[in-house]
Parts: sequence; structure tokens; C-alpha cells
Amino acid sequence: MPSALKRSLAIAPVMASLGLASNAQAAESVPQLAIAEVPAAAAPVSAPARPATCVRGKCEYRLSPAQLLALAERLVVEKKYDEARPFVAALSNAPGLQIQYNFLDGLIALETGDAKTAASRFRTILKDNPTQTRVRLELARALMAQGKFTNADYHLRLAQDDENLPEDIARQISNVRSIIRSNRKWRFGFDIGFAPDSNINSATNAETVDVNFGPVRLPVTLDEDARARSGVGLTASFYAGLRLPAAENLAFVFDTDASFVNYKGKDADDHAVQLAAGPELALSSDTRVTAQGVGLMRWYGGRLVTRQYGSKLTLQHDFSSGQRLGVQLDGRRTESPVNPGYNGWQLGANATYEQVIAKSAIASGSVYVRREFLNEDAYSNTTYGFSAGIGGELPLGINAGLSGGISYSRYDRPQTFFSFDERSDWRYQGRVYLGLRQFRLAGFSPSVEYRYSQIDTNYAFYRSERHRVNFKLARYF
Repeated sequence: MPSALKRSLAIAPVMASLGLASNAQAAESVPQLAIAEVPAAAAPVSAPARPATCVRGKCEYRLSPAQLLALAERLVVEKKYDEARPFVAALSNAPGLQIQYNFLDGLIALETGDAKTAASRFRTILKDNPTQTRVRLELARALMAQGKFTNADYHLRLAQDDENLPEDIARQISNVRSIIRSNRKWRFGFDIGFAPDSNINSATNAETVDVNFGPVRLPVTLDEDARARSGVGLTASFYAGLRLPAAENLAFVFDTDASFVNYKGKDADDHAVQLAAGPELALSSDTRVTAQGVGLMRWYGGRLVTRQYGSKLTLQHDFSSGQRLGVQLDGRRTESPVNPGYNGWQLGANATYEQVIAKSAIASGSVYVRREFLNEDAYSNTTYGFSAGIGGELPLGINAGLSGGISYSRYDRPQTFFSFDERSDWRYQGRVYLGLRQFRLAGFSPSVEYRYSQIDTNYAFYRSERHRVNFKLARYF
């Protein structure tokens, strides 16, 4: 861990601070005795209330759970970790003290250089108690000690939502998050999976559509390739980012992401890759402006269908209470080797607000507008949209998310083959996500995602509905 981070997050290991009560009263109500067997040479200087039995160099202490907890806490606070270990280990068998055992054992592991074990102990607590601020702060420390700064920043942001944080601790968290952002060099993650899909070609379910032949309007029967088809696809995606500091408040940021879906045959295969690169200027510890050139390529059915290049400007501000506001302007040129009518310019703007909820989840809302000026007026359109979502940690170690959105598009001219009225679309989207980030299989975490989309339009040929379930294994670095 960089020394600046060590200095900024020097949080004393005291059980009662920041909401993690020692639960001594609850322990006192339990009549059973806890037994701790300690080598005589390692016995604490201050003996417990009840006498110990020592045989062959080992002393056996019989303590009530409350006495055992108090002694273990005191030894950890005094940094007498070797003396504390057997008493903390005895807590694992004491009724009602699993949280205290995992917390103290995690602190000992963290302070003695075993950050991986420490993180495991703290995650065990958060699995069923995701609102424990103190535990989340210690987990952030353990993650930073392993160089996992992006994950640490996530937990620090959740911890900032605690209104009961002492002012000096809140200030330390803000300082650490600022240092993490300025020192973060790279990020990377990818997933693989499979996805049953009700409409792999995003087509209509209609068997016939009415079209105009001069003054006559006639029904036309659609062949199977023009109608919705179901299938199961193999999926993969990845993202990567690189941040290279150039000056005190200036860095160059490189981002890339890609998604791939392969179905039987190649008619509905859908692949996309996007790159972005440019400078990031820190206006303050909480406000950043990024200007990037962007490029995107998409292949559908085995051939290149879209090329885009342009730029985007992003302003992001983090509030001290865990809130975040982002505003982005985007302009790019679109070229289609398939249909020159889709060539032209796309301009967009969006604003997103995020808020930490209940110290374990993040809610967000976005509004956006997009204008497409294309060669063919029938394809040119203006879109307005809104989306909202919430995601975070649930008991049992489950990560979950729920989101949805709605947008409206109005096209400039009719496609007279289908109608003499301008096309207008309402689009609806929904997503439900469940993941087990606590579970690892060769470093991968399982998740399942359900997506729903619908296009409700006055052009029957473009009317569609789609259900997709994606089972994935993901790896984050």
C-alpha cells in the first residue's frame, strides 16, 4: 500500500467505534463458559477474573463469553496480537459472537500482513450485515493492502453515506478516495457465459405487414429471416482502462470495452468494440474533466455494419456524502458500409446522478437526449430518454441490481414504403441482476442477468419484444 494511503486511513482498531458494538451485554446474558488454551509463555500479563489451570506448559482459561470478548478486544487494541490469537480463536466457539470473532481475527490478520485473510473475514461479516460501516472501512484497508484500489474506493464510497461518521474519519475517507483516484493506474475485467434469447435478431413477431405500392396498400408476408427467432448464444465481454499521470493534476486516460455474442450460424452474431483516449484534468480533489477521442466498430451477421469516430467531454463531481454527478457531451460521425443512408452525425448529452442508499447500495437516475443527422431523412431522428436503477449488497453475500428505462424517438420523414406518417417509437428496457461476488471459482464469480426490451412503434415492421437471460462467470482485477 502506498505510504500516503497508509497515513490517510489510520483508523484505530476499537470495536465500539463507528457502529460496531462489542455486544458485551448480549454476551453476558449467555451462561456458557468459553475455554481458551494458551501456552504459558504467551499468557497475558493481566490474568482474567477466573483462575487458569496450567498443565505441561499450557494454561486453560475458563471465561464467560463477555470476559473472553473483553480480554480479546483489549489485547488487540494494545497490539499484543500473539497473546490475543488464542482468545480470539476461542470466540469462534462462543455463542452469538461470530461477528466479533471475524472482526478481531480480521484485524489481527491485517495488522500482521495477511491482507487476504483479513478481507475474507470482513466480507464474511458484511455478507449478512452489509450496513456495518466500521467493517467496510477495514475491508477497504485490506483491499488497498492488496493493491485492489478500485474495489477499495467502492467500499469507501458506501461508508461515506454513514451520517454518524466522526468528522475526522469522514475527512480521512475523502482524502483516501482522492489519493486512490490520482494513483489508480489500470483496471480490467471480463466475463463469459451463455444467453437464452427470445429474439436474437431483434425482429417483429408479425407474420404480415402492410406496405404501400403507389396508391395501393397491401399486406406482405414476411419470411422467417425477417421475423423474430429465438436461440442460445455464447457471450463474452471485457473492459480495460489505463491512466498515465502526466503532471500533478493531469493524466492521460485510455479506455476500451467490447462485447461478443455468437449464435448458431452467423446471421445474428453481434460484436462491438469501442476505444476512448484523452486527457483528464483534476479541477479539485472531487471534480474531474475528461476529454477523449472515441472510436467504435460493430459487426453484425459476420460483416461490418457501423463505424463511428468522434469525441466526448465528461465532467464528474463527487460529493462528500457519497453522491456523484456526471455530465457528458458526445459527438461522433457514423458511417455504414451496408447502407449509406445511415451515414451522418450523432450528437448527444446526458446527465447522471448517483446516491448511496442505506450504506450498502447505490441508486442512480439519468436523463439524455440524442440527435442523429443522417443522409436519409427517414432515418434521422431525435431521442429523449430517462433511466433509473439501484444496485448493491444484500444479505447472504448477494450482489443485486434493478434498473429500467424509457425513451421516445421521432423521425424526420416517413418511410413511405411502410407508411405516409413519420415514424415514432417508444422503447422500454428493464434489467435484473443477481451475483455472488463472495463466491470464487478459479477466481471467477457467477451471476445471472435478465433483460427485457420492447419497441412500441406505429411501424409494424419495427415493432418487437425481447427477453434474454445471461448466465455468466466474471473475473475482476
